[in-house]
Amino acid sequence: MRDDAARAALSTGPLADLQDPAPIIHTELAFAGKVWDIRRDTFSFGQGDSRHAVVREYVDHTGAVAVLVMDADDRVLLINQYRQPIGEREWELPAGLLDVAGEPPLQAAQRELAEEVDLAASDWSELITFHTTPGGSSETLIIFTATGLVATPTFDRTEEEAEIIVRWAPLAEVVEAVLAGRLRNSILIVAVLAAYARRR
Repeated sequence: MRDDAARAALSTGPLADLQDPAPIIHTELAFAGKVWDIRRDTFSFGQGDSRHAVVREYVDHTGAVAVLVMDADDRVLLINQYRQPIGEREWELPAGLLDVAGEPPLQAAQRELAEEVDLAASDWSELITFHTTPGGSSETLIIFTATGLVATPTFDRTEEEAEIIVRWAPLAEVVEAVLAGRLRNSILIVAVLAAYARRR
């Protein structure tokens, strides 16, 4: 933290994250991956005599979007997809990377909805934005809510997406499953709890 005034500002007033980047001394690409890269930053941290260099490695993420699809009966569209890092098939929301140069997040969300579940929506709104794993990734994820659904041509899905299973479930049922610990996908948890809280 830069000074005592900034520290005091965090102790009072509305809760909010603070833009307070540490000066970067050196940055390098530690590993170039197929989907994500690993970056190594050396940055200056601390104040006065306690200032020192710190090295951190993290996933240099493109960012991503997800879509909470709701129908007229207050049901949520879920997809079940295999995830190799955890060796499980998780219930998730349609989602994808911001990996097309210059593509706005809303357009990316619309593209992912068509690619993963063959749907388009007429009504879109931003539900919530969050950092998925700030201790190890630069990813910022934007969740949109989509309603007013129409079918689109079937998309030719490959690899893990070729085995996606789609299921509709009442929002209250999904919230109950989250709170009971039966659903553990972080994006799904954030989305349904945010939507449920906003409705209350």
